[in-house]
Amino acid sequence: MAVLAALTGCAKSGAPAGTVNDGILRMAVPQDPKTLNPILTSSTIDGSVQRLMFEPLISADAQGHEVPILAAAVPSMENGGISRDGLTITYHVRPGVRWSDGVPLTSRDVAFTWTAVMNPDNNVVARHGYDDIARIDIPSDRIVVVHLRKPLAAFIDTFFAESDSAYDVLPAHVLERYPNINQVAFNSRPDVTDGPFKFVRWLHGDRITMVANDKFFMGKPKLRGIEVQTVANENTAVNLLRTGAIDYMYQASITTYPALHTIPGVRLVWLNMNGYEGMAFNMRRKPMNDPRFREAITYAIDKAELVLTLTYGQEKIASEDLPDWMWAADPSLKPRPRDLAKARALLRAAGVKTPLALTLVTDTANVTHKREAVMIQAMLRDVGINLEVKTYPGDLLYAPAGMGGILNGSKFDMSIWPWYAGLDPDNSSQFTCENLPPHGYNETGYCTPQMESLQNNALTHYDRATRKAAYAGIERLIARDNPILVFWWQRQQEALRSNVSGFAPNPTQEAWNAWQWSK
Repeated sequence: MAVLAALTGCAKSGAPAGTVNDGILRMAVPQDPKTLNPILTSSTIDGSVQRLMFEPLISADAQGHEVPILAAAVPSMENGGISRDGLTITYHVRPGVRWSDGVPLTSRDVAFTWTAVMNPDNNVVARHGYDDIARIDIPSDRIVVVHLRKPLAAFIDTFFAESDSAYDVLPAHVLERYPNINQVAFNSRPDVTDGPFKFVRWLHGDRITMVANDKFFMGKPKLRGIEVQTVANENTAVNLLRTGAIDYMYQASITTYPALHTIPGVRLVWLNMNGYEGMAFNMRRKPMNDPRFREAITYAIDKAELVLTLTYGQEKIASEDLPDWMWAADPSLKPRPRDLAKARALLRAAGVKTPLALTLVTDTANVTHKREAVMIQAMLRDVGINLEVKTYPGDLLYAPAGMGGILNGSKFDMSIWPWYAGLDPDNSSQFTCENLPPHGYNETGYCTPQMESLQNNALTHYDRATRKAAYAGIERLIARDNPILVFWWQRQQEALRSNVSGFAPNPTQEAWNAWQWSK
């Protein structure tokens, strides 16, 4: 009760909350999570909040190197965890891990969570990688044997790891009795967890309170608790950080950079991520289904102006989706410069009559996205395209189709498209036929035989040379067909009070080492 009072009460002497060293980290997120159930996650906010309470088999350190969490070791061909034919992956579950109710975590939990991901009645956004599994054997409480239908080079970074379908393991003894888990109380009140922090309460639209799990298997957390506050307005969040009322502004948009980098007592952590900012086309609708139309838009958009105006020169103009620091990137690809004459010629060739009215969707919370939408409106107006901008709460925009999601339900013409991917260059969840909604994140509807073939080469070969050649072909296809238009590669800005220590995000997940955070 004393810890709960510290989490929800005021600081001593009337000082703003967070200015005293009370061991409680106050974190601001721009929107309420949709769910606290790890496999129903549909946004980075969902994933980071639930990651404070749940763990995967494999994570990564700040340098992007794989590290075992619930697994005792990272499977490899060298240690026998990956069979020579690449079809069998063996995990050894770390001994001594217990759920917060004292029940041991075993291989049964891993196998159950896979069946829950694959249950067609569950509103899971993507089953990418998980649907490549033929079966899972659990010969003992400590061994999980995964049998793949085909070799999958990205599997170790995909299966309950930090991929773009980053799911954590669920407690079988709590959830296996339900035919589906879409509406269970656990989703908003996960009383049984295995992470460094335990759930206390969720005041929807306001805050989520957690206390330290002193029996966490990786070590007792250094913080006494975490309070996740929903602060929809970023200017408000900046002021709260300025006064010390919060300690951490989660994924602060680049728009806040001018204010944040001058605040005394605040430090910025920059992180090169396998992510980008761009725009997606709904290829199920006309004229977005015509490649000439999409190419015209690429020439109508001035990437350099977007990057300079919106990111204050802090981000890098992109060619296609894979950032230039990744081993799989193709350095021969260059960003297209703006060329209105080419844009107009391509629109005429596509039979597009102007003025043309279309809809661009984005979220309500992110200030950069709002400014970005206005700039895109102006640029496309120069070629006779009038965009109506519609904004939606993030939990609705990114929700699964079964939960009314705008993108997953194909209810858009074009969309501002922020994307955060995994440790592996695997981008098949965005561009392959099997990942079309409601079965994945291919919300553009892009599906071609050439892409299928190249993705197969990239994913079924474990040697890097073969994969690198395949990804070069994949990037050239994206540059040719333009299902998405990538503006810049994400260098994520995280803003924290200077007294917060131990914050060392990996390239995909800020909260992977939350038990080491302190203040």
